[in-house]
Amino acid sequence: MEIIATTKITNRDGIKAIKNGQKANKYADIPTPKKPSWLKIKAEFNPNFHKVKEQVQSKQLYTVCEEAHCPNINECWSAGTATFMLMGSVCTRACKFCSVDTGNPNGWLDKDEPMNTAKAVAIMRLKYVVLTSVNRDDLPDGGAQHFADTVKLIKELNPNTAVEALTPDFKGLFSSINTLVNCGLEVFAQNIETVERLTHQVRDIRAGYHQTLDVLAESKRINPEVLTKTSIILGLGETDAEIEQTMDDLIENKVDILTIGQYLRPTVNHHPIERWVTPEEFEKYRQIGLKKGFLEVVSGPMVRSSYRAERALQKNNAGL
Repeated sequence: MEIIATTKITNRDGIKAIKNGQKANKYADIPTPKKPSWLKIKAEFNPNFHKVKEQVQSKQLYTVCEEAHCPNINECWSAGTATFMLMGSVCTRACKFCSVDTGNPNGWLDKDEPMNTAKAVAIMRLKYVVLTSVNRDDLPDGGAQHFADTVKLIKELNPNTAVEALTPDFKGLFSSINTLVNCGLEVFAQNIETVERLTHQVRDIRAGYHQTLDVLAESKRINPEVLTKTSIILGLGETDAEIEQTMDDLIENKVDILTIGQYLRPTVNHHPIERWVTPEEFEKYRQIGLKKGFLEVVSGPMVRSSYRAERALQKNNAGL
């Protein structure tokens, strides 16, 4: 990687931001270790990839696949699926593992986005859709109503489509959680990302380990019928004991589904990679999690929170 200086941009919505979410910092001096063979994937495209791209562009939508530089974009788009990212491409937070642009949208929202997203789901004939979003601390409810409106319109146009919402923490506001959990979705997800010790080192200072646990617990309390889900990324310096403690904390707060994947450093200004976790270790963590009581644990080097999300309940590690 080359050293990347702080880059300021203005996106297509006219919002100013820091590109890739991080300013130039001391992390740039720390090299990234060479990728092991199991993380090298061959890019393959088919006509579905271009159909998904056309829908995203024509309806002025954002996807986390693009904004977060997801390594699985070729597989997912070629399979005709995508994870839609609501409320723009600029996040009000700056987590040190994430490549989404950072800035202050100052209340901006695309009022046509909920309907455009629902129409895209219909055209793509999706039976399962994942919605996520940037953090929007500039909005009083964190964007919960906009999120819920999108889910409702998807259900209106696509009554047989299941919806998973991978949400921000809404600053822990229970009223926002209530808005979303009762809007008709099937899965509510909020990512804990890492172990407690590394939380403030890795996540934005406004995020919190216990805040995420509280959000997940409250969502289950409000609507026990909705499945809860979270994700851990490994390779940031965590220990096996800390991974198990995180699992225990999640089980205690009634989380149903856990995904575990390898951290991939987006730029040299992001948190360094401390280790490459082997496929055998990921399988070990999966078995530990299942024994602890999760409904399913999807675990593997290339796993991301929304990766093969529709297959989680097949209980076969999403076919990996």
